[in-house]
Amino acid sequence: MKRYFTQFIYIIFTSLLALVSCSDEADQKITTNVSTIISEPNIFGFYDDSLNYSIKEVSPNETLTDILIPYGVPYETILKMTEVDSDLFDERKIRSGNNFILFTEQDSLESIKYIIYEADPVNYVLFEFGDSLTVNKGQKEIRRTEKEFAGVISSSLFETISAQNESPVLALKLADVFAWQIDFYGIQQGDYFKVIYDEAFIGSQSIGIGRIKAALFNHRGKDYWGFYFTQEDEIDYFDENANSLRKAFLKAPLKFTRISSRFTHSRLHPVLKKHRPHLGVDYAAPTGTPVQAIGDGVVQEAQYKGGNGNYVRIKHNSTFSSGYLHLSKYGKGIKPGARVKQGQIIGYVGSTGLSTGPHLDLRFWKNGQLVNYLTQEFPPSKPISKENKAAYDSLKTEMINRLNEIQIGNSEKPNLAAK
Repeated sequence: MKRYFTQFIYIIFTSLLALVSCSDEADQKITTNVSTIISEPNIFGFYDDSLNYSIKEVSPNETLTDILIPYGVPYETILKMTEVDSDLFDERKIRSGNNFILFTEQDSLESIKYIIYEADPVNYVLFEFGDSLTVNKGQKEIRRTEKEFAGVISSSLFETISAQNESPVLALKLADVFAWQIDFYGIQQGDYFKVIYDEAFIGSQSIGIGRIKAALFNHRGKDYWGFYFTQEDEIDYFDENANSLRKAFLKAPLKFTRISSRFTHSRLHPVLKKHRPHLGVDYAAPTGTPVQAIGDGVVQEAQYKGGNGNYVRIKHNSTFSSGYLHLSKYGKGIKPGARVKQGQIIGYVGSTGLSTGPHLDLRFWKNGQLVNYLTQEFPPSKPISKENKAAYDSLKTEMINRLNEIQIGNSEKPNLAAK
């Protein structure tokens, strides 16, 4: 039972990846945990109480005609709406669960004044009906509130955060910050974390987690610090020594899973029942779990390959290559010659080829030889420059002091002095 519950948690968590949306400059990335917002009419900036309004949630497979005819919108008006520039509004992209909001005059005819389609929690399309039809795109005003959160790991990061009624998307964001330092499949009871982050609101409705500004993660007794800082127009996270947290390769190609088999020169093969080398690292995870490229590179192979099953091989540079075995399917655009970025989804966990169950077998080559990925050391990216060091140190000191003040339960964990 516990195994099935854990798989259910993994599946729910990975489905959250689909809930990440971007809002232009609004915060570069705003992660939303709602599909749409039942809007307060005044957030669109024109509403007055001389108008009546109705909200219609789109049902699966409904057309624009299906949606609007029951509200008395003439067919000729609907036809005009479908003929506008597709860059403004495309009927084919209407999604179930989103809202249409209809504003009518308070007269005997209840004439349509405005129709709004909420494309997502932030963006909308405004149709204004007068002597002619006017169509504009708009964005709701986003308000950001800085929040603090802390927790002690009892099972997984996902479950620890969810148990305190916070969005599990915060776990995804936190794992992204420390993706190069911490093996999140290996976190243990007693590890703890503190985080300062933004939450975005439209009116009184939260639309999700924004940017993490600073974080501390204590793993196996070691403090890992991350501070958001921009230098030379590049956004990055840096540690207490002003080194970038980013490295050439991720710690793992999956989020929140476990190692089921390690690199060894002699292992009893679970299918062949013979002792043979296992020159890779197996990560157990449910079928369909996204697999990420551990680093930038070019796809050399993407094909079914005997016992490897569906297989992707990426060349990162003249020294390093990586391979991903037993995939259920490939990521979008993954084919030989395609360029990939670190963290890009290149496939999904499966059990193709010689495999007894869903998992990812990661292979890693150094100078053409298979090596143990878990024992490799990779240098960090560019550190804070001399020109930015004073500004960074000031920010770091402020954030360390603030993180140290965040309480965890009834007791405070040891603090790192602000250097």
